[in-house]
Amino acid sequence: MMRLSLLGNGVSSIMNVARMLGVLAMVSTAALAAAADQSAPIAIAIHGGAGTILRSDLTPELEAQYRATLAQALDSGYAVLKAGGSSLDAVEASVRVMEDSPLFNAGKGAVFSHDGKNELDAAIMDGSTLAAGAIAGVTIVKNPITLARRVMDSSPHVLLIGAGAEAFARTQPIELVDPAYFHTERRWQQLQILLEKEKAGGAKGATGLSEDADQSKARKQSYHFTAQENRFGTVGAVALDSKGHLAAATSTGGMTNKRWGRVGDAPVIGAGTYANALCAVSATGHGEYFIRAAVAHDICARVEYLKQPLAEAASAVVKDKLVKLGGEGGIIAVDAQGNVTLPFNSTGMYRASINQKGERVIAIYAD
Repeated sequence: MMRLSLLGNGVSSIMNVARMLGVLAMVSTAALAAAADQSAPIAIAIHGGAGTILRSDLTPELEAQYRATLAQALDSGYAVLKAGGSSLDAVEASVRVMEDSPLFNAGKGAVFSHDGKNELDAAIMDGSTLAAGAIAGVTIVKNPITLARRVMDSSPHVLLIGAGAEAFARTQPIELVDPAYFHTERRWQQLQILLEKEKAGGAKGATGLSEDADQSKARKQSYHFTAQENRFGTVGAVALDSKGHLAAATSTGGMTNKRWGRVGDAPVIGAGTYANALCAVSATGHGEYFIRAAVAHDICARVEYLKQPLAEAASAVVKDKLVKLGGEGGIIAVDAQGNVTLPFNSTGMYRASINQKGERVIAIYAD
């Protein structure tokens, strides 16, 4: 009996030890996972538009406002990543900050169409699943990027436009506003400048022509704005989270004096917005060219198929392919290792980033 008792005690002890080892193994695994998450690279980049941006065009006060808002948008998204949040939540958070600012051509600061309306476009994409959502031509949604996210998460579709997009918005828990919310005097005066040019004949004869067909270049010159007028004011964000997932988001009011329901590259997946497992891109510039060049997808395809480093792929598209077409603008991009690149072929681009090393950049001009 004693032998059985001792044997029983021995078995019990062995089982207890096994349980302890199992618990320690689970604790060790959890600790390792937590440590891995903490050491995993995270990165984020944002832009607030590209174009003719010169120091001589910005007062010190206005430049300070731009830099402060870029910093706020950057920090908003980075805080999500630092807390272990998703890249999707991070890019949405950053873009919402810029949509709420009258400084940028998105949301509150959107430009006016030829008919005097603010028509908003946006897109968001999850690189880990290739899920995407986009909206175009909406007039009552305070934060278009959030509606694009709802299209991705709560509908079977990718792109909704105009009245249909607004009908969908009314079914979702998002903030709707009166169209007057988007009216800013600065943007209204920009429209008046172009309307006066048309009346004077500066752009009238070229309105129906493509940039390539307009040999006099009158059409393109009619859209030549200074930094304060912010010709290309699209906003966007790209991010890599601690789980290795990439995401991209872009939002815009389009182009001043646009007509006939014009939609640019921002909500076109593969043109102004794209993300996969290796690369995330958001673009800003003259949308017609970015659509024709499939800019965002081309950069990620070069990374995937040609095995080009992100900076090399982005430069090849923005500073070579786009330039040959006559397209002006830039992009922000991040890869799966947290490398960030911010190339542009215009005189400036409102931009900010924090790469995988924690290096922080906030910049406006080319130099």
